[in-house]
Amino acid sequence: MTHPEQVSSPYAIEFRNVSKSYDGGRPAVENLTMDVERGKITVFVGPSGCGKTTSLRMINRMVEPTSGQILLDGRDVTGRKASELRRSMGYVMQSSGLLPHRTVLDNIATVPRLNGVKKAEARARARQLLEVVGLAPALGNRYPAQLSGGQQQRVGVARALAADPPVLLMDEPFSAVDPVVRAELQEELLRLQRDLAKTIVFVTHDIDEATVLGDKVAVFAVGGRLAQFAAPEELLRAPVDDFVAAFVGRDRGFRHLSFQDGKDIPVHPVETIELDRLDDPTVSVRSPWTLLVDAEGRPHGWVPRATRSSITSKAEAVPGGSLYTRGDTLRRALDAALSSPSGLGVTVDDDGRVLGVVQAAEVFELIEAARLDRGRADHDTAV
Repeated sequence: MTHPEQVSSPYAIEFRNVSKSYDGGRPAVENLTMDVERGKITVFVGPSGCGKTTSLRMINRMVEPTSGQILLDGRDVTGRKASELRRSMGYVMQSSGLLPHRTVLDNIATVPRLNGVKKAEARARARQLLEVVGLAPALGNRYPAQLSGGQQQRVGVARALAADPPVLLMDEPFSAVDPVVRAELQEELLRLQRDLAKTIVFVTHDIDEATVLGDKVAVFAVGGRLAQFAAPEELLRAPVDDFVAAFVGRDRGFRHLSFQDGKDIPVHPVETIELDRLDDPTVSVRSPWTLLVDAEGRPHGWVPRATRSSITSKAEAVPGGSLYTRGDTLRRALDAALSSPSGLGVTVDDDGRVLGVVQAAEVFELIEAARLDRGRADHDTAV
């Protein structure tokens, strides 16, 4: 089958008046028109039954639209065989979808093998991808049942990347794992995107996940209506209607801190002590809390002054909460300060070495200043 000449487009994916109805009932997706930017993460978010997964699956023709047109690189997706179209994209689902009777390496190699790549070459590519998604090479010979949920999802991402697709579709891929693993997988996806710059369409029901991951966020309302399509910061600052405001939540002002630069937060010196000097009587400690560090200056927890002489290992130190990388956002700084047993947020450089600490009171002052600035800006815009 010959394909029509490819049309140049600034967008990877375009929805043009797309609707989907089942058995003549109410539409699952209604008149969807939107553009997905190339090399960016676009997140579809909304309550159950709003059409976000249906919209995703129409991109690779797992679901066929009732009306309208979907363009991939300027070409109508219906002009390609569905099987060929699907193999040209990566696809990651909620349950990872790994084949239980195949090893990790053979699972990752599935699509290249379907595309005619020799087995040895496909498995070599799979080994490379284990490292890319942060998995140890030794896991390649295990079976899915021998992996944790987070490891299985990483293998699912590696499999989706195996044929080096320009487009990656992700249908609630992290919703089945616990919150800690989910946060790790989100960070891993952002790291991969910085390196690979794929066009990613990501479905979630979690507005926090949407604003963390998305370059653009599409909020769907029940009935398949696109309620708002905007950058996360705009979505949190200026929801277009009551539905979006309610879905984003009353604490959207706190989420908005994720986009407020923290470069002006003062970083104060902190008293530190290395593990091998805990029992050194010549080391004086003046602070109620001392930060335990390794030989490279990386933090390993807090030591209360009263218990310093009894602590003999890193494991016995009080966990220090989250870390703040200097120049990160106000929200990260506040998280670090509030999660720390000392009330001081540990600040590190890009290599994880301690630079000092931030104080919650000073972070709150900057948050209030940012809030007042936003209020003045919104007033000026309204006038």
